[in-house]
Amino acid sequence: MMPLIPITQLNLITTLLFIPNLYLKIRQNSAKMLLKEALLMASLKNKHFMIGLSLTFIVALFSFLAAKLPILDKVGALTIAILIAILYRHFRGYPEQYSSGITFSSKYLLRFAIILYGLKLNIFDIIGQGSRLLAIDVGVVIFSIVMMLFVNKLLHGDKNIALLLGVGTGVCGAAAIAAVAPIFKSREKDTAISIGIIALIGTIFSLIYTAIYAIFSMTTNVYGAWSGVSLHEIAHVVLAGGFGGSDALKIALLGKLGRVFLLIPLTIVLILIMRFRSSESSSKGRISIPYFLIGFVIMALVNTYVTIPSALLNILNTVSTICLLMAMVALGLNVAFKDLKNRALKPLMTIIITSICLSSLAFIVVHWLYS
Repeated sequence: MMPLIPITQLNLITTLLFIPNLYLKIRQNSAKMLLKEALLMASLKNKHFMIGLSLTFIVALFSFLAAKLPILDKVGALTIAILIAILYRHFRGYPEQYSSGITFSSKYLLRFAIILYGLKLNIFDIIGQGSRLLAIDVGVVIFSIVMMLFVNKLLHGDKNIALLLGVGTGVCGAAAIAAVAPIFKSREKDTAISIGIIALIGTIFSLIYTAIYAIFSMTTNVYGAWSGVSLHEIAHVVLAGGFGGSDALKIALLGKLGRVFLLIPLTIVLILIMRFRSSESSSKGRISIPYFLIGFVIMALVNTYVTIPSALLNILNTVSTICLLMAMVALGLNVAFKDLKNRALKPLMTIIITSICLSSLAFIVVHWLYS
């Protein structure tokens, strides 16, 4: 595996040089964004801001703890958080003055969570031990996006939601959707609907995987690799992969983290595509680089080159999870039932069809490579 390391370092250096150059261009036209952030931060002293922020924290903490209970641990904290938020919005609602705290969770805490998400990656492990899985992961990401768009076109669904679901299915679920949503300039409602759908479908598929493993004869390597390269969220991979034992879970996580790693080059490609399209159509609406993705890359590099104590890493992962859950609650609080009725049905059908095709194809490829 030694020849891979210089290539990897070259790729990392190229990426780090490329992203800051683009980032510097953003800084030239970022006065409005900085002003908005300053005003939002100033509202920290506002009582209504703190109530809105506390609301997202309480629901997030409840979801986090509830997901550790029997049965609910199969549902997952993300699904619980979004469902509670949508139901709260429908039956109780919240005063408009609380929206600043809720917006803070949906934007800034979400970005902070994605930055910390990079600590899950050790790039050399993925490219070294998981090089064969990484090759499959590349195909999975491409297939998921293309297939999602193809099925969506047949069903005449919403293209933006289909793009979000394609990236989420191919990469790492909610975190990937949240990362690319600013690139696509997605509405918060569409982002929330996409995350809710992928959390629900991923949970169902992970339970189906465990049933298939229990019924049919399957080797540990095949089952672990299949779970890792095809299930939606890391939590879903842990749920399904853990059912096959520690060896299966190790392989499953290698496969899944390879897809998380691919979020880095994928976002660069998407930014370039969207910039090219926006420059063709008009000078307005230029696509900016989400700065938190730079933080994601830096955290991945830190975890790759620096030995972080496991206790500290566990704390940071918990903080990342809570922040992500608070963001999911905030997004869910902006979704009305009529939005689900009007916009969620076709995307739901689209992701089910795509996930079935992806799981089937991934199983064939993995079985061929690992048998």
